[in-house]
Amino acid sequence: MSEKKPPQYASWTHGKLPLPELAEMKRRGQKIVMVTAYDAPGGRLADAAGVDIILVGDSAAMVVLGHDSTVPATMDEMLVLTRAVTRGASRPLVVGDMPFGSFQVSDEKALENAIRFVKEAGADAVKLEGGGATLSRVRTIVDAGIPVMGHIGLTPQSATMLGGFKAQGRTAEKAQRLYVDAQALERAGCFSLVLEAVPPPVAARITDALSIPTIGIGAGVECDGQVLVYHDLLGYQEGGPRFVKQYARLGPEIQAALESYAADVRSGVFPEAQHTYGIPEEELALFETALEANERPITTARDLDAG
Repeated sequence: MSEKKPPQYASWTHGKLPLPELAEMKRRGQKIVMVTAYDAPGGRLADAAGVDIILVGDSAAMVVLGHDSTVPATMDEMLVLTRAVTRGASRPLVVGDMPFGSFQVSDEKALENAIRFVKEAGADAVKLEGGGATLSRVRTIVDAGIPVMGHIGLTPQSATMLGGFKAQGRTAEKAQRLYVDAQALERAGCFSLVLEAVPPPVAARITDALSIPTIGIGAGVECDGQVLVYHDLLGYQEGGPRFVKQYARLGPEIQAALESYAADVRSGVFPEAQHTYGIPEEELALFETALEANERPITTARDLDAG
């Protein structure tokens, strides 16, 4: 395991990455690293690896909970996962992804759920998908003192309306719409913006137009940072979206380990003596003597009643 130290920031604090530091990183041309995580071990490992931002993504609905889309993720599920991540990660900013239905109804409902992410789950910020009506939600949440990350391009919660999981901004008209939405989200108070499945030249122009950092996923190297889904980059399964680079292939390794375990159990190879616990000889002798004397030990409530 690498012993590399996490990156140092220009801020006065050596603990949690301060939110304003992200804008400074953009100004310095220092790339921002974001990854998803869904449990305490994932948060701890991302922290140890020097990741800047952890997104507790509603992608958990697919990669953790087994759904076909992100839509089924609930607030209660997202709060449980976010609480777990914040227990494992202390230095990166932890962003709670507001699931479908948690902010679309009204500004008030959006604020109520954003507050839950902060108070109940310990999130540092929340993420909302889309522009348009989302702008008023962003303003309301930011006005309450909760940082908001925006998300445009391919927005999985509305993938059906977009015609599926497809790249966005591939015509001049749609690229212009993304450009306008990005600026509107910055004005509404977003501290950063995810650009998903956006052609790199379009993402580059958006990035240049904003003072807040952009985080790309399938949007090219000109974005101020990048994000990938934990299970995708670690190779829990074959394939995945075009923008995924697998840095490991843990799926086959995990399966092989489980197969070895099953074989050892079935053959009697596991457990060995080193995997068990001892009992003092004198205690074992007393136990054996009691059994030989037919002194049946009291083990259940029924036995107590019988006694």
